[in-house]
Amino acid sequence: MCNVYSYMRISTSEERDLQKFTRQESALQRYAKENDIEYLLEFREDKSGKNFTERKQWQKLESIVQPGDMIIFKDICRFTREAEQGYVKYMELLNKGVELIFIDNQTVSTPYIKQLLNVAKEQNLVARTSLESTVKLLLIVELDRAEQERKITVQRIKDGIEASSKRSGRAMGKLDKMSDELKADIQLFIKDRSIKQIDLMQKHSISRNTLKKYIEIVKSENK
Repeated sequence: MCNVYSYMRISTSEERDLQKFTRQESALQRYAKENDIEYLLEFREDKSGKNFTERKQWQKLESIVQPGDMIIFKDICRFTREAEQGYVKYMELLNKGVELIFIDNQTVSTPYIKQLLNVAKEQNLVARTSLESTVKLLLIVELDRAEQERKITVQRIKDGIEASSKRSGRAMGKLDKMSDELKADIQLFIKDRSIKQIDLMQKHSISRNTLKKYIEIVKSENK
């Protein structure tokens, strides 16, 4: 009998509270209910997705997972945000017989990938090689997309900080209302916790308390 595990990851150390896992937890619970499964263990950690070696909970999970077991993630970004290492680890687990399910990225979940690879085995050499290459490209493109999204988001915030340093006439924490730009940045922050609160504070010249208030406003609007 196979075991089913869930894995959640965020990448900020600024606010260590359960709320930051809410979306992942809700998606995982909904998936379990819809598919009549029960998680043997749930793993969660507050760590960057750049590598696997520094993630203690991931290391623990990987040490106990066996062939036929299943690990469920909300999306592939929770698995990794590094394309090259991510591909190697994905294939390592696939070849071991571990099922990887990405709720928001089903086309790179192992059942679909294995289906494509099985079809490839039935083809002649040219068709088999072509399909296998397509599968590899599909995985790499999706993993690279996750990595590039993080880089673009972080760079966007950094560029905003640099631009804001040239502005004048607005005191720290003295925003009359939330600007569209600030609201957009907060929405990105909620989705990608590799963005730091300090970056948003500096970019928009606001205090931590003011930022927290705006974050709560945006969260309430998204409910």
